[in-house]
Amino acid sequence: MARKPLVAGNWKMNKTAAEAVSLINGLKEVASNCGDDVEIVVAPPFTALHSVKTIFDLDRVNMALGAQNMFYETEGAFTGEISPRMLQAEHCRYVILGHSERRQYFGETDEAVNRKAKVVFEHDMTPIVCCGESLETHEAEKTAEWITEQVSAAITGLLPEHAARLVIAYEPIWAIGTGKTATPDMAQEVCELIRTVVTEMFDEDIAATARILYGGSVTELNAHLFFAADDIDGALVGGAALDAQSFGKIIKAACGCG
Repeated sequence: MARKPLVAGNWKMNKTAAEAVSLINGLKEVASNCGDDVEIVVAPPFTALHSVKTIFDLDRVNMALGAQNMFYETEGAFTGEISPRMLQAEHCRYVILGHSERRQYFGETDEAVNRKAKVVFEHDMTPIVCCGESLETHEAEKTAEWITEQVSAAITGLLPEHAARLVIAYEPIWAIGTGKTATPDMAQEVCELIRTVVTEMFDEDIAATARILYGGSVTELNAHLFFAADDIDGALVGGAALDAQSFGKIIKAACGCG
């Protein structure tokens, strides 16, 4: 089954609202040229979501808006949190959940990711569920066990129709922002495992529809190598997504015009 490639830029704690608009302006041309062949998602900081949405609406930019996190309650006394209703109001279509930095610095658990994923779907958005192993786990050759447990916990109890829309991003922690990357063969092996986990929890048809991304020091120089793999349907891009030229080249690689 053909799956439309997805390239998502996770801007993390970078870019003011004005800087976000400038970056989007630099991506308009590539979005116009490639947007029908690859789904392009940008996830700015919360403070820039409205500015980016405004540019999307005014200029009809062929990209989707994503958020970097979300709380699972719709409203209430949760100081500093962002609700699904708030993201809906800004026309967010995707929400990144369980990124390793959220797990490491803010105590995000598999159970919280699972609860958030269900709420994201309930509000007609799609989660990009992150998974990945530490260097210690990788060197101990326990990657398969770790990823299986992490993915299973994150997606358990999802409705089948929601699971079919899933996006799962494999980001080995040891390759995020380090300049190190998994080889395409290593990444394909884990992404194939993730699809097997989805198959076992749901069925082959659902697993064939769900999209699996690779993330971890993806650049304009290596992106095409990952996109050639059978079970890698795109990328979750960090640092390279902060530069319009670099991110544009990754998008072009995903649509085969780079």
